[in-house]
Amino acid sequence: MDVMALVAERKIREAMDRGEFDNLAGAGKPLPEEDLSGVPEELRMAYRVLKNAGCLPPEVELRKEIVNLRDLVRSTEDDEGRRKRLKELQFRLLKLEMMRNRPVNLDAFPEYEEKVVERLTG
Repeated sequence: MDVMALVAERKIREAMDRGEFDNLAGAGKPLPEEDLSGVPEELRMAYRVLKNAGCLPPEVELRKEIVNLRDLVRSTEDDEGRRKRLKELQFRLLKLEMMRNRPVNLDAFPEYEEKVVERLTG
């Protein structure tokens, strides 16, 4: 057995002997199940480890940024500031679409739809 595993096991046993695990919230109840049905089976353990470490997958981090930027765009009264944030929002949306490894959906980018159609038909 690994030395670190032996040390960890000893520390856990000592804590159990001192009663540090008695009266924990949820004792005797099953752990809540996580719904990872949308995550490929080979990635589920990695996602659990990341979640327990307080890390989010890059796609989720990016979605949070998009939500915050949308709120900023709505609340910005300055036209120049709004344009700057809108441009940043569009970049993040495009990045998210590219991360998904599927064709870019122009419905998510109405600002570019006319330009793309013009260029393709022009």
